Amino acid sequence: MRLATSCFLIAAVLAVAPAAQKPAGRTFDMYVVDVEGGNATLFVSPSGESLLMDTGNGGAAAGRDADRIMAAVNEAGLSRIDHLITTHWHGDHFGAMAELAGRIPIAHFIDHGPSVQSQPASDAFLKDVYPTLYAKSKRTIAKPGARIPIAGLDWRVVTSAGESIKTPLPGAGAPNALCAAHKPQDHDPTENAQSIGSVVTFGRFKAVHLGDLTWNEEFDLMCPTNRIGTADVFFVTHHGQPVSNAPVAVHALRARVAIMNNGTRKGGQPAAMQVIHSAPGLEDLWQVHFSLLSGQEYTVPGVFIANLTDDQQEFMRVAPLAPPTGAGAPPPPVHNGTAYWIKVSARLDGSFTVTNARNGFSKSYRAN
Repeated sequence: MRLATSCFLIAAVLAVAPAAQKPAGRTFDMYVVDVEGGNATLFVSPSGESLLMDTGNGGAAAGRDADRIMAAVNEAGLSRIDHLITTHWHGDHFGAMAELAGRIPIAHFIDHGPSVQSQPASDAFLKDVYPTLYAKSKRTIAKPGARIPIAGLDWRVVTSAGESIKTPLPGAGAPNALCAAHKPQDHDPTENAQSIGSVVTFGRFKAVHLGDLTWNEEFDLMCPTNRIGTADVFFVTHHGQPVSNAPVAVHALRARVAIMNNGTRKGGQPAAMQVIHSAPGLEDLWQVHFSLLSGQEYTVPGVFIANLTDDQQEFMRVAPLAPPTGAGAPPPPVHNGTAYWIKVSARLDGSFTVTNARNGFSKSYRAN
């Protein structure tokens, strides 16, 4: 009888043991990781399935950024990364990939295909390193309209390799009145314009992340009809730089919350901040860093800023700083100490909570 009881208990434990990497939760969690002006955003579905978007900087910063991504991975209780999207082949988006892949298994690599911009670092990586990383797993070249299979989420690719979806997503497709006032910028021949853009839906919650998609490509996606609709959370495009973040996109999304993964001196220029701050429906902007390029004029209260600098100034400039240029430009303020993420936890009803890991400040947003 004792043996039968023991066998029953063991069988019961095995029956309820989770098949995913962690027990199914009630929220869809997103970690916007500080990689000093690059991009790394970790998405974890309620089932425990994960997707990492971009891996931060390379070179001397690869170890630092891999450490910061792994801190979020460990916080989420993951033992592998199920999907890795590399939005485009710029070093601040793929640089720490090899370092990260040496620390945790990556099951599925997703990218837009070959680079259109020859650069020594990306050329060498794509020729000699990247094929060795995906050789024992899976690689997918994403096309607009493709779905990434993640349990509990509807993940749609809306831009890739300079192309955008032609058919509106469910509930989208209304004429975009902002298109008439749009003024195009110069053609962008760089990798930024090739970015993989994603729209992610969890129940009534919806998030938009367009990588570093630039101004004219935003128009192609959003005009003459808005093919992706509105959003709850907008991950600010291209670190908050004015070569992106066209009103036809930012204002048409009518996001309640915007989250900007910027650096101390990368992103947050006044022209872009004016567009973001004036977006209809916006309740709050959260920033991964205080931006010297915003100054006090265009920044947000400190409770919404996750990272400062290692050597804090005694005062904060009111006027925005013009981006230094030329060989004699001073380096940006150093931030190699503790890095903090901004975390979003979304629920099926469309409500969600955003938390600043630096100070524990948290704000909840009701379902619309």
